Formats: sequence, C-alpha cells, structure tokens
Amino acid sequence: MQSLIYLIRHGDIDTFSPRRFLGQTDLPLNENGIRQAQALHDRLQHIKFSQVFTSPLQRAVQTAALVSGRTIESVNCIDAFKEINLGAWEGLTVEEVRSQFPGAYEQRGQNLEHYRPQGGESFGDLATRCYSALLTLARQFPGPLLIVGHAGVNRVLLSRLRNQPIQKLLEIPQDYCGVNILKFNAQRLKVEAINLEGVD
Repeated sequence: MQSLIYLIRHGDIDTFSPRRFLGQTDLPLNENGIRQAQALHDRLQHIKFSQVFTSPLQRAVQTAALVSGRTIESVNCIDAFKEINLGAWEGLTVEEVRSQFPGAYEQRGQNLEHYRPQGGESFGDLATRCYSALLTLARQFPGPLLIVGHAGVNRVLLSRLRNQPIQKLLEIPQDYCGVNILKFNAQRLKVEAINLEGVD
C-alpha cells in the first residue's frame, strides 16, 4: 500500500513578549492563523483526505477543521501529537527559567534529545511517542491523510524519518501552516517535502 501523508503545523497564535515556553499551553488560533488555515484549505481542496488527525490542543484542532473543511467534532484527536510537555518551564520566559533553574537552560541546549525540564519531556521522549502514533496511522488507514501537529512534533518526526540527529532539529523550518509531505510505501515512511508554503 502506498499513500501520502500531509503533516502540517497549526496556524498562527498570539504569543508573548518576551517569548515564553508554550509547549502544551492551550491557545487558539488568532485572526491571522484562521486566515492561513483557510488559505491552505483553498490550496488543498482538490485532495480528498481519507482521515484527518490532529493534536487535541485547540490551535491544532481549529487548523485541522479549517484546512479539511470538516467540523471540529469530526476530526480525530490523537494525544500523542500534543506539543512537547515542558513541565515546570511551561509559561516561563528564558530569563525566568535561568533564574529558577540555574544552568538548566544551557544543559537543555547542549542535549536536546535527552534533557528533560522538571516534570516534562525531552525531545527524544517526544519523538518516541509521536513517531509510534504516526507509523500506526500510516499502517492502519489508506491515504491521503491529514495530520496537524506542532513545530516540535513535526521537527522530531522529520528528524527521525531523515535519520538526522535531534540536536539539529531547530534547523528544520516549520512555518505556521507549513506543509510537509510524507510517503508511506512498503511499510516505510519517507519525507517527500518539508515546509511547503503552497501545495498544487
């Protein structure tokens, strides 16, 4: 069985200045994010998705519904596609992390794959949970599939599929509503495209 999987990042959200760690903070799309998802729907409307899966965080659920043209109630929420759990760092600024957890920010930067913030996950943990879910869905459902994830989720999946070290995952571009295309064939997943702005 050969099929395509459209792995996209959710649309734009309102963030904070200074920047805060917002892994599983449940924020909705802002007006620009809604427009981005609607525009992506227009570009993908010729694709008849057999199934639509999404992180249960509302910014992803909203994006999945808008891009697919389905109701929010009809998209399938998969907990494994939630953004990384940042534990005690959630909602903090970089300076607050440095103040409350001396040396931790630097340790994480040196070891993205294995370092876990207090009560949270490493990017290696994230890769394990979302890759297993991705492979299960690819094997179970015929394509084309639409999966809406997050920057961290998509980057660890792309790193795993391209056999690239997780330490370099931040080098993988993932714009709001950017599209990654995966091909599933002979029980294997392969990356066909990364962070496309428009899909024909």
